[in-house]
Amino acid sequence: QVQLVESGGGLVQAGGSLRLSCAASSSIFRFSAVGWYRQAPGKQRETVAAIASNGSTNYADSVKGRFTISRDNARSTVYLQMNSLKPEDTAVYYCNLVVAGTINYWGQGTQVTVSS
Repeated sequence: QVQLVESGGGLVQAGGSLRLSCAASSSIFRFSAVGWYRQAPGKQRETVAAIASNGSTNYADSVKGRFTISRDNARSTVYLQMNSLKPEDTAVYYCNLVVAGTINYWGQGTQVTVSS
């Protein structure tokens, strides 16, 4: 079983920064794609950023240039560095790991609140 634990969320003023971490309790991590998603109250989850096992990345247009996703396979951890945060970034952020392109694992989420 794969377990994911997100951390690093909190309350920050607009323009501030946070770094989210997602730690996986599985050796399969380095072979998997990992993504960050967020869900604001009353809204559906949206993709924020994703990183493949080979390190290639993709970002939502709304965060490109402000957020950076990275991974440390030795630590089985993926990070989301969030800079220049905006109130619109307020949401619960979730880590998702995909094994063999079919099986999805989700963390419990970490709250990010950006005040204006």
